Amino acid sequence: MGMPKYDRLLYILNLLRSRKNLNASAIAKECNVTERSIYRDIISLSEANIPIYYDNGYKLASDNFLPPLNLDIDEYNFLKLTIESTPLNTTGKNSDLIKKIKAKLDANVSTKVLKDSKFTRPSTYIDIPISNISNEQQENNFLDIEKAIEECKQVKVKYHSIKSEVTDRIVEPYFIIFKGKSFYLVAFCHLREKFRTFRLSRIMQIEILENTFFRNDDVNVESYFEDSWLIYNDDPVEVVIKFVGPAVSIIKTSSHHPKEIIEEISEDEILYKVTTRGIDEIQRWIITFGQYAHVQKPDNIRENLKNIGKYFSETYKN
Repeated sequence: MGMPKYDRLLYILNLLRSRKNLNASAIAKECNVTERSIYRDIISLSEANIPIYYDNGYKLASDNFLPPLNLDIDEYNFLKLTIESTPLNTTGKNSDLIKKIKAKLDANVSTKVLKDSKFTRPSTYIDIPISNISNEQQENNFLDIEKAIEECKQVKVKYHSIKSEVTDRIVEPYFIIFKGKSFYLVAFCHLREKFRTFRLSRIMQIEILENTFFRNDDVNVESYFEDSWLIYNDDPVEVVIKFVGPAVSIIKTSSHHPKEIIEEISEDEILYKVTTRGIDEIQRWIITFGQYAHVQKPDNIRENLKNIGKYFSETYKN
């Protein structure tokens, strides 16, 4: 489906400013419309006193009617880095929006900045591991959820949980968030009668219902994920870990939770304290430190790690 005509006219102007020798066929492909529509658009732009002419492709005789953004080379490169590194590039709808934004950015900066950027080697790269929204079903699910959030409508989902259970649920969707390499939906779940976090890639089917819901304004990203280790939240639990050896420098030189407390015992021993919601995620993190992490509390993490250690010992004893 093509973009609205007003947006398309602006997009065509930006294309003509940033790229040379575009014919009607190429512009139509960029805008996802027919060549006939592009010819009508060219006429509309000409009638608006925008100087367009054809010479081995459409060109602008002058672009003084569109003053460039007053960005220097550093500001331009920073904006491009920000746009190109967003996880939203993985969704069809947003990738199209990002494409248009980049075209507008290139079309509205000075010629000098554009020339300088071609000879400026990037000093910073951002590589965010992402579980792509890789098929049409997931893409449609993403768009349907966005629509349901905007219209405050309940949705029925078929969800494949991390425990390999498939359940039908009616949920009230609040927001989509990108965390820990994937997109998640936060919604009030009628089945569990509480707010839950659903990984979008595990939603197998979705149906937008006619039933609407009243949004609780107290539920937002900040309040929902407060004290969570990463994604999921449960009852608050105090965790105390003694780190030793090479783990000490790792813990001391990076932040792992906004409310963590680090107490130095000796040069190669520290006490790490944090109150987080739920134990599954922090428990997986603790395991990565192996023998250099000694859990002091809570007892259920200690017991879980003991059972995990016993399993590995039995599995690999020969």
